[in-house]
Amino acid sequence: MIQIGPNSYALSDPVVQLVLAGLGLGLLVVLLLIMSVRAAGRSARMAEPMARHMGALSQRVQALSDGQERLAGGLHHVSEAQAASQTAMLQLMEKRLAEVQHHMNETLHGTSRRTAHSLGELQQRLAAIDKAQDNITKLSGDVLSLQDILSNKQTRGAFGEIQLRDIVSKAMPSDSYTLQATLSNGRRADCLIHLPNPPGPIAIDSKFPLEAYEALRRAETQEQLTRAAQQLRFSLRKHIRDISDKYIIEGETADGALMFLPSEAVYAELHANFPEVVREGFAARVWIVSPTTCMATLNTMRAILKDARMREQAGAIRKELALLYSDVDRLGARVENLDRHFGQAAKDIAEIKISADKAGNRARRLDNFDFEDLAKDAGQLPLPK
Repeated sequence: MIQIGPNSYALSDPVVQLVLAGLGLGLLVVLLLIMSVRAAGRSARMAEPMARHMGALSQRVQALSDGQERLAGGLHHVSEAQAASQTAMLQLMEKRLAEVQHHMNETLHGTSRRTAHSLGELQQRLAAIDKAQDNITKLSGDVLSLQDILSNKQTRGAFGEIQLRDIVSKAMPSDSYTLQATLSNGRRADCLIHLPNPPGPIAIDSKFPLEAYEALRRAETQEQLTRAAQQLRFSLRKHIRDISDKYIIEGETADGALMFLPSEAVYAELHANFPEVVREGFAARVWIVSPTTCMATLNTMRAILKDARMREQAGAIRKELALLYSDVDRLGARVENLDRHFGQAAKDIAEIKISADKAGNRARRLDNFDFEDLAKDAGQLPLPK
């Protein structure tokens, strides 16, 4: 390998070998010239042929030198073409590499974006799952708390009173009921609805005996189921009798009372499997209601209360209607007077318009010096009275 400036040449290249052969021949010629000069002193007679020979050799050396220059130019041109080709190839490779890198960047960016979107959706789902888990945990705690409430008689009564209070406050006006109302016999009703006579005030009791129902739901054998059903039937009959004795007072309350059940399941169980107890309640004038049927009953009571209050205010309503009728009659008379005034004003405006038209025509004739037309009009005008 031969390094000439920025270019490198291989020894196996024929062109390089030819150049090296030329250079070797040139060195041989130089050596021969030197030997000829040394031999010039030996023989003058041999100098002239030697000189001619040296001239020929010099011409050949010159020709070789020119060939070497042309060869060097060709090699330079070849090196420049090779360099240009390498540059173009490098540029093409850089361009292709840039395109590949851009495509890879776009692919990686799209992949990262889709991955980030998927991770975001996954995070949202995990958050929803965590929230649902928290709700389930809270609901489990609420269920356990509700079981604790319903397992205690006093807290169960308070729970039923709170639920009844919420339903009554939403269905009835605030002045139409009293919570924890004390009756003349000293008994305290959970709620007393002030209905007019008839039927009169009606009491609502919310303390339902739930122990027998829970035993019925926990029964695993037929014997346990029969025993729990008997106990529930006995408890219901006793509770119906207590409500009838405590909250139905002749001349003070209505001839019936309501037994409020804070659970739709208990209400469905009674009507499905204990219809005789429900009929006994009807006979004792104790109406069994659930949250749903209690709301419907209260809405009916509200309509009755509204109708009673409307009847109480019937006299005042008739008086107001009479005053309204007189006001309407007076308004009609005033509208008629106003219409008559508007008619007279319209007639006056029409006459004013006629006079204005005549005055305008007379002014135009005066401006055009149409005195004959003025005379005719003057002759046609009526004489003033």
